[in-house]
Amino acid sequence: MATVSDVPDEPGQPPALTAFSLAEISQESKIKEQIITPFDVSGGVDEHGKAVAIDYDKLIDHFGSQRIDKSMLERFERLTGKPPHRLLRRGLVFSHRDLNLILDKYEKGIPFFLYTGRGPSSGSMHVGHSVPFEFTKYLQDAFNVPLIIMLTDDEKFLHSPKLSLKDCRKFALENALDIIAIGFDPAKTFIFADTDFIYGGHGAAFGQNILEIGKKTTNNQIKGTFGFNDTNNILEFAFPATQSATSFATSFPFIFGSNPKTVSKIPCLIPCAIDQDPYFRQCRDNAPRLGLVKPALIHTVFLPSLRGSESKMSASDTESSIYLSDTDNQIKKKVGKAFSGGQDTRELQEQIGGRTAVDVPFQYLTFFLESDKELGSLRERYEKGLMQSGEMKAAATKELQTYVAAFRERRKAVTPEIREEFMRPRQLIFRSMPSEKEQAAMLEDRKKALQKELALIDGEMERLQGSGA
Repeated sequence: MATVSDVPDEPGQPPALTAFSLAEISQESKIKEQIITPFDVSGGVDEHGKAVAIDYDKLIDHFGSQRIDKSMLERFERLTGKPPHRLLRRGLVFSHRDLNLILDKYEKGIPFFLYTGRGPSSGSMHVGHSVPFEFTKYLQDAFNVPLIIMLTDDEKFLHSPKLSLKDCRKFALENALDIIAIGFDPAKTFIFADTDFIYGGHGAAFGQNILEIGKKTTNNQIKGTFGFNDTNNILEFAFPATQSATSFATSFPFIFGSNPKTVSKIPCLIPCAIDQDPYFRQCRDNAPRLGLVKPALIHTVFLPSLRGSESKMSASDTESSIYLSDTDNQIKKKVGKAFSGGQDTRELQEQIGGRTAVDVPFQYLTFFLESDKELGSLRERYEKGLMQSGEMKAAATKELQTYVAAFRERRKAVTPEIREEFMRPRQLIFRSMPSEKEQAAMLEDRKKALQKELALIDGEMERLQGSGA
């Protein structure tokens, strides 16, 4: 059995993941615990050897997060003037850390920012990736706040033996086009790929935060949280500090200003799937030791694989996923093969009814169908046997085709030039942004740095020309 890290957990934080997420197989039964880590997601196996769906209530208990309840949704709507997103209404965004504190600050007019990301492992994202980005756009619109999107091409390279750095870099740029097509506001959104930004001039403050958070994080903490051992490469141990640095406003002086007294107090809200929570457990442990604000998190459930609700849709498994680049015919074929909660025969379906809790096409409708009334009608008809599994698959196919077709049209309009603007370090527009005087001072400092760099380049060119090289 895995051992728990000796490092005490922050109150309200999950126990060390190795104790929970590493599968435990009894010698006397076939029971296997579910696995939820940033690198592996699968439901458990019951005493009969049957795969079971991911248990999110169990995740809340083990991770120590808090469930988003009706009162929080009511407060959210009252403060923003926006009705809750369908993912919130249906409990698909289900858990949080300190969301109440973010709402407190927003109510007082204190600025905050959003941070989310994508680990680019394929050229096209799938619909499971688009869901949290769509929700993030909703949050950006509702709160009118800046958003930072991190493309962790370095982490994918470090953790994926089959992927080259060139592959990951290419995937990051292609995924950026997909992300922009979700519809984010370019005046309030900055996207960066780690391999570009961290090692460039604008990334200096970001790199300093990596050093600060990295110095506070021990190997024992990383082993305890992620289950790493001596076979993991050394940079995998270091990467949590990189992912943490994005949650601090001080990493982005060109957005938030360079006054450490004010910028260090700007909080961050991170919408993410709950498998990413371990990264920010480390961050939340160490942030107060650096005089920085702990990031708040809001967790989404996973979009199920086509194979069933015991695993999530995966970009590396083409048979489990519906890609945003799929044609209408490809979507129809894939949904047609999806795991069904219907009965084996028409007669049994009419007598017993279908099981919406495990029916993948119905689960997809809970993510993408906007009308609560229509979704409730489909649920009732299916469970009462008034609707066959083929009809449920047809309804899901239609909704997904409509969703992906709309995305494809938006994607056509996203050019490399538009991507370049989203990925250019620059001042974003938002409430309580730095004063014009401070912005001018930052631009002047940047201008001087570039002039100094150009002078060095000119000097090196003169040297080479003088030597006849």
